[in-house]
Amino acid sequence: MPQVLEFAQPELPVRATAEAPEVSVVVPVFNEFDNLGDLVDRIHAALAPTGRRFELIVVDDGSRDGSGALLTRLVAERPWLRPVLLVRNYGQSSALQAGFDRVRGRYVVTLDGDLQNDPLDIPAMIDRLDTDPDVDMISGWRQQRQDKALSRRLPSLIANKLISASTGVHLHDYGCALKAYRRDIIDRIRLYGELHRFIPSLARDAGARIAEVPVRHHARTRGVSKYGIDRTFRVILDLVLIVFFMRYRQRPLHAFGALGLWLATPGAAILGWMGLLKLFGHDIAGRPLLMAGVMLLLMGVQLIVAGLIGELLIRIYHEGRGRPQYHAQEPEAR
Repeated sequence: MPQVLEFAQPELPVRATAEAPEVSVVVPVFNEFDNLGDLVDRIHAALAPTGRRFELIVVDDGSRDGSGALLTRLVAERPWLRPVLLVRNYGQSSALQAGFDRVRGRYVVTLDGDLQNDPLDIPAMIDRLDTDPDVDMISGWRQQRQDKALSRRLPSLIANKLISASTGVHLHDYGCALKAYRRDIIDRIRLYGELHRFIPSLARDAGARIAEVPVRHHARTRGVSKYGIDRTFRVILDLVLIVFFMRYRQRPLHAFGALGLWLATPGAAILGWMGLLKLFGHDIAGRPLLMAGVMLLLMGVQLIVAGLIGELLIRIYHEGRGRPQYHAQEPEAR
């Protein structure tokens, strides 16, 4: 887990300290000095009229533009603001996880710190979770996205269709950071690497029922975007990981073993045929088919062994740490 510095809060009124917040807003930021002040004020302006107790957890992901120092000044007059300062830049997934580790509310909301997401959409998302027991997570959909078509919207469109088809979780906009969750869903997932792009898939794997709603989107007016066309290639690699995680996490032997059998079976057949030819006096030493059979058989056996090792690791992970292989809900007695 990344090292963090979390600033102690000033003394709060008795009511604020006695009662936990109902809503936790988590915002990861990196070099967003010009936007931080407006961001904090807009979130307060959106949530204060609702009457819901809330906290704003801003995770500074190792900014070098003074964002951390600004947060320490902002917190002095805002008891609902909880800054978390990472000691270096770990990436968005780690920053989000640092915020998730500290949430106290029944509902958790995430959004970006560049002011492109609109905090005014948050109350409606929370109200939906509060009134609709069939929804555990709400994902924003930027229908009128204010970004460049070629460098941002087109790659996102392709990525959204690819991820939806591969994971079975069909959303129009995986890249929208504005999302709302029930707390128990957040408690079930862990983010590593750059898996923040696949939170809906991870949430579905944890049993979440997901809805998608249109949200507002604004053009960036200050600061520099942290996203580029190069992320498309990283998304493809991460997609391989997430598909494997969702389908074969509990049964790695089925993934590696199946591929191993597909390779080992023709390899064994080829070697069997070569053996018969040898028995009948044919020279097989210089035949490429012999080498192909040996390679197929060896690769197949190696993959099957990798699957067996994976099965052992899964059992050690769950049994050694006492982690369940499932999530369950007990119905409340009436």
